Amino acid sequence: MCGGQAGIAPLKAALGLLYTRAMIGRWLILACTVASTLVPARAQWVHYPSTGIPKLPDGSPNLNAPAPRSADGTPDLSGIWVDENNRPCPPNNCDDMLTSQEFWDLGWSLKSGVPYQPWAAALIKQRAAAFGQDDPTAHCLPGGVTKMHADPLFRKIVQTPGLMIILNERNATYRQIFTDGRPLPQDPQPSFNGYSTGKWEGDTLVVKTSGFRDGTWLDRKGSPLTEAGIITERFHRVNVGRLEIDITIDDPKAYTGPWTVKLTQTLKVDTELLDYICLENEKDGPHFVRK
Repeated sequence: MCGGQAGIAPLKAALGLLYTRAMIGRWLILACTVASTLVPARAQWVHYPSTGIPKLPDGSPNLNAPAPRSADGTPDLSGIWVDENNRPCPPNNCDDMLTSQEFWDLGWSLKSGVPYQPWAAALIKQRAAAFGQDDPTAHCLPGGVTKMHADPLFRKIVQTPGLMIILNERNATYRQIFTDGRPLPQDPQPSFNGYSTGKWEGDTLVVKTSGFRDGTWLDRKGSPLTEAGIITERFHRVNVGRLEIDITIDDPKAYTGPWTVKLTQTLKVDTELLDYICLENEKDGPHFVRK
C-alpha cells in the first residue's frame, strides 16, 4: 500500500467526497514514513522543521506571536495554510477528511442568505437534485479562487516584491497575484482563476480578480459565478498562525447585490505540500449516472 495509491480508491465515495483520496494519501504517507523510520532518507518532507517560526519556552510554535513582516515593512503572508475546521462531523463523513462550512456553502454564515438572482436560486436546486455531478472539480477541472481557499488540501503562499504566488496541492496548481501596480487586463481570455492584482492598504492586502470563465462554481453547493463577476479579497495576517480573508462577490448577473464572507486560515508548520493529481487512479467518473 505504501508504494502507491492503489489502496486509496476503495476508501472514497463516488460523489460528494471526491477529495477523500488526497487526505487518505497524506495519512498513508505519514503512516508509511513512521513505518520506515529505519531508512535514513525520507521521500517527503512531512516532518521537516519550518524556519523562522517563533517558539514558546517548551519549544512548540508560538502561533500567537506577531505576524512577520517583509523587508518593505508589509506583513508577510508566506506559509502553508489550510481552512479552519469549523464544521461538525456529520455521520459517516469525517473518518478521513475535515472540510469547512465554506467548502460546502460559501455563504453559510450570512444571516439573510446569499442574494441569488431567481435563475441562480433555481440553478442551485437543480445542482442539488443532480448531487453536484456538474461540479468542475468532480471532473478534475480547476476549482477557482474561492474553492481553492476552502479546499481541505494545503496551499502555500509565497510572497515576493511585486508578486504573490499561491501554490495548491490540488492538481499541483498555482495562482498569481501581481502587486507591482499593474491594472487588471481589459477583455482578457477567460480563465479558471481569473487575473489578480493587489495593493496594500495598511496591513491588509486588497486583491481584485476578474476575467473568470462563465460557469464557475464558488462552492460545492454550486453557487454560480459568471464572466461578469469580480472577486475582491482582503488578506490580513492576524498573527503568526492565523490568516483572515474577507471575500466579496460582485456579480450582478448571478446576484442581486455584492456579498461578503470571512474565511479563517490556520498555519501548518513542519510540513510541506504533497501533490494530489485528481486524474491519478481516478475511477469515479464512469459511476456518475443521471436519473
